[in-house]
Amino acid sequence: MFDISFMELLVISIVALIVIGPERLPAVARTLGHLYGRCRNFVYAIRTDIHNEMRMEELKKMQSSVQETVHSIEDSVQQGVDHLKTTMADGKTEETPPTGSHSQSIEQTQTIAESSETVHINHDKERK
Repeated sequence: MFDISFMELLVISIVALIVIGPERLPAVARTLGHLYGRCRNFVYAIRTDIHNEMRMEELKKMQSSVQETVHSIEDSVQQGVDHLKTTMADGKTEETPPTGSHSQSIEQTQTIAESSETVHINHDKERK
């Protein structure tokens, strides 16, 4: 952190011994050590807070990207459901009624479209 050599520390110690005196020097050294520890803890707490804020920012970005993906998937599913509904409506307007396996597949398509619509409605309720 600080670029202090051994000789500089020795000179500082000798000056402190002369200025402060041998009786009060241990108490001053203890107080300085205590203050140094508190400063170190304070710097560590600030560093931790900054790191946590950065992680929260990253998580918020990730959440927004996931929400965008969900919305795009919902839109594509809704378009598919709409397409199926228009196809089914076109099929109902035909003059010949569907028979056999073709009518079963249309019924299955209707069931799938209804269940997809129910899921979409439930998801909208949950989101609100």
